[in-house]
Amino acid sequence: MPKTWVEKRNVNKEPKLVKLEASFADIPAESMMLVATPKLVDEYIKQIPKGRQVDLKTLRKDLAAEFHADHACPLSTAIFVRISAEAAFEELNKGKPLSDITPFWRVIAPGSKMAAKLACGENFLQNQLNLEKA
Repeated sequence: MPKTWVEKRNVNKEPKLVKLEASFADIPAESMMLVATPKLVDEYIKQIPKGRQVDLKTLRKDLAAEFHADHACPLSTAIFVRISAEAAFEELNKGKPLSDITPFWRVIAPGSKMAAKLACGENFLQNQLNLEKA
């Protein structure tokens, strides 16, 4: 049976620092790159204040700084943001109060490629952002 999103988020892994031998995505060769974990990304999202949004570049920059890396991996970080979002929505569908789930709408912009893939739908993201502005 495949893992649930919550199981994927809660996997017990440690963040890794990798010295890049070659350029990768927007990261130059010789850089120290952080490969975060789903839990680490989830905890970051949980600390974003209500009514504030953080884009993926800022999230990556903040995590890299926390671990004394030059950059955070763009690919794994995006995957972990999606895992966090899907896990939170899974918890919501199982009855967990909205106030107790990870506020992933503060990171995933409606209209983005990632938003289009989410089980919650883009309207959910926009509704949550609108509620926080009210």
